[in-house]
Amino acid sequence: MTVDQLSAVFGALADPTRRAILTRLAEGDATVAELAAPFSISQPAISRHLKVLEQAGLISRRRRATARLSHLEAAPLRQATAWLARYRQYWDESYDRLDALLAELQDDRTA
Repeated sequence: MTVDQLSAVFGALADPTRRAILTRLAEGDATVAELAAPFSISQPAISRHLKVLEQAGLISRRRRATARLSHLEAAPLRQATAWLARYRQYWDESYDRLDALLAELQDDRTA
């Protein structure tokens, strides 16, 4: 995944409506009307959210008869997770250092 693709994925994930749409699509394909149902925004607004998700590669869309179905494409999420995982070791090591410092301070207080 290139940096621009990663930026598009994180940009798409920055919006809570788009995250909710992805959560719904994890259950299966859905039409715009089905995706719009839980929100108090218009179907055209949902369509704009879907366009952002599609441009980020997080969903694909196809026609079924007269309906247009959206489908979750999880690969970019896996790639974003892999990018974030690099920082897990950093945070784990930081917490380990903090734990060691707190233990040392506690020992100093009891001594």
